[in-house]
Amino acid sequence: MPEARATTSPGLHGFHGGLDLDYHKAPACDRPIGEMPLVDEYVLPLHMHIGAPAIPVVAVGDHVRRGQLLARPDDFISAAIHAPTSGVIQAIEPRGLPHPGGLSAQSIVLAADGEDREAEPLDPWPDYQNKSPVEIRARLREAGIVGLGGAVFPTAVKLATANPGGVETLVLNGAECEPFISCDDRLMQEAPEPILRGAQMLLHAVGARRCLIGIEDNKPRAIEALQAVIDRLAAEEGERRLEIKVVPSIYPAGGEKQLIRTLTGIEVPRNRHVTDYQLLCLNVGTVANSWHAVVEGRALTERVVTVTGGGVAEPRNLRVRVGTPMAKVIEAAGGYTQGVDRLLMGGPMMGFALHEDEVPVVKATNCLLAMRPVDRDPTPTPQPCIRCSRCSEACPADLLPQQLYWYARAQQFERSHDYHLFDCIECGVCSAVCPSHIPLVQYFRHAKTEIWSAERERAKAEHARRRFEFHNERIERQKAEREAALAKKRAAIKAAQEKAAKKDAKEADASANANGDGSQSATKPADDGQSAASMSIEAARARAKERKARAQQGPRAEGEPDGAERPSDESTERPGGSS
Repeated sequence: MPEARATTSPGLHGFHGGLDLDYHKAPACDRPIGEMPLVDEYVLPLHMHIGAPAIPVVAVGDHVRRGQLLARPDDFISAAIHAPTSGVIQAIEPRGLPHPGGLSAQSIVLAADGEDREAEPLDPWPDYQNKSPVEIRARLREAGIVGLGGAVFPTAVKLATANPGGVETLVLNGAECEPFISCDDRLMQEAPEPILRGAQMLLHAVGARRCLIGIEDNKPRAIEALQAVIDRLAAEEGERRLEIKVVPSIYPAGGEKQLIRTLTGIEVPRNRHVTDYQLLCLNVGTVANSWHAVVEGRALTERVVTVTGGGVAEPRNLRVRVGTPMAKVIEAAGGYTQGVDRLLMGGPMMGFALHEDEVPVVKATNCLLAMRPVDRDPTPTPQPCIRCSRCSEACPADLLPQQLYWYARAQQFERSHDYHLFDCIECGVCSAVCPSHIPLVQYFRHAKTEIWSAERERAKAEHARRRFEFHNERIERQKAEREAALAKKRAAIKAAQEKAAKKDAKEADASANANGDGSQSATKPADDGQSAASMSIEAARARAKERKARAQQGPRAEGEPDGAERPSDESTERPGGSS
C-alpha cells in the first residue's frame, strides 16, 4: 500500500527538469536505527573528505581510546579523524578505498581491544550562546565535522566562507531524494531534538535570522516528529525561527541549488555560490553532529548508514563506526541473499559500484545497496545519439547534455568546459531518460577527470617555471652581490694606495726641506701635471745627483767656506813650469 504523503507547502517555486522516480525506502525505513556491533579491525583512510588528507598524530603501537584524535587537518580545507573505538594502532599503510576506480590510500589501521573505552571528550559548551562564531567553527574543525549528505565538505570551512555580510537564511536539507536511501528520514524521526537544537546553534554561529527545513512529501513521519519539536521550541523562545517546507518528491530535489530554488525562488547562476545570496545549506545529519560536537564535546566517529536492496536479507538503517569493513555491515543486516552481483555505495542514481566489500565505511557512506540482476532493469547496448533533446529537457542544472557528450566523446574537453561541464551535479537524470541508453554521466565524469588532470599538469608546469625563474633571479642576484663586493674591495685597495702615495710624498717633501734643498725641481708642486709619486722620485734623483757632484769635487780645505768656488786643475801652477 502506498505511503501517505504530506501536503506540499504553498509558495514553492520548483526547478527545471527532474524525474518522478519509484521509491524503495521501505522496508529499511520502517525499522528503528540499529547499533552496529564492534569489529576486530577498523581502517581509517586519511583522505575521506574534500581537501587535503589529514596528518597522523599517532604511531604504530600507540594505544588509543574512542574519540581520541588520530590525524589532524593539514590545510584550511581538511578534516580531523578520530578513533572509532579503543585499541592499538596496528599499521599506517595504504589500504583500499571505497572508490569507483578501486584506488588505495594511506590509512590508519586500528586493532580494537573490545573494551570501547572513551577518551576525555572535548570541553562541552551548553552555553554556546556565549561562544563566538570563530570559536564554534574551531570546535567543528577540531571534532572532524563534514557534510554527511555525500559531499563531505568540511563544515567549519563552509561556515567560514559564508557571505561576509552575514547569512540571512539557513537551509536544512532533509529531502533525501535518492529512491533507496532513508538514513536521514530515520534520523529525523528518531532524533529531531539534536537536529533542531543544532539548527538553533548554527543560526547563532552564522548570524542567520531564520531556518527553512526542506523535506520531501514522502516522509510524513519525519515531518510530524520535527514539527512537534519546532512548536515546543517556539513556545520556549517566544518566536518561531524554524519552519518546515514540504517539497514535491521530484528527483533531484535534494540538490543544493535545486532545493534553494524550490524553497526561496532564488536561482543561483553559474560561477556563483549560495552563500553569495546570504544562504547556507547543510544536511540534517551534519547539523545533528554539529550539535553533538559543540554542546556535548563529541567528535564524529560514527554515522547512520542505510543497508538495503534485494541483495540484503534484512534491510535496515544502522549506526556504524567510521572505518568498519563494509562486509561486516552487510553481515549485521542479515548478510547477502542469493544471486547478489553488485554492491553500490550510495543510491542507484548517484552511487557507484564497489570492487570489493572489504573497503571501510567512511564519512561519505550514507548507503550500501546490494543488488541482484532481477532488482534492476537490464542495461541495453548504447546506441548512437538521435538528438532527441530529452536529456536537456530533464536536466535539473539546465545544461545541454547532448553537446557535453559529443565534446567529451571527441576528447574536446575545453569545449566541454565552455558548455559548463562543472555545473553538472552527476544526478544521472540524463542517462535515465536517454532512449539510446548512452551512459552520459560516465562521459561527464571522464571529462571532468581529464580537465582536472590537465589543470594539475598546468599547475605543475607553472610551479616549475616559477622555480626556474626564481633560480635564475637568485643566480643573478648572487652574481650582482659578488660584483658589488669586488668593486667595493677594489675601491678600498685604490683608496689605500692613494693614501700611501700621499704619505710618501709628504715624507719626501719633509726630507728635502730638512736637507736645505729648496730647488723648485725637487719640490715641484702637484699642479704642474706630475703625481705625488713622480715628485718623490724626482726629488730622490736630485739628491743623489748632488751627492755625486760633491764626491767628485773632493774634500774642502780647512777654513774654506761651504759653497766657495775652488780652482780647477788647469789653473793650478805645476812645479818647473814657466812663469
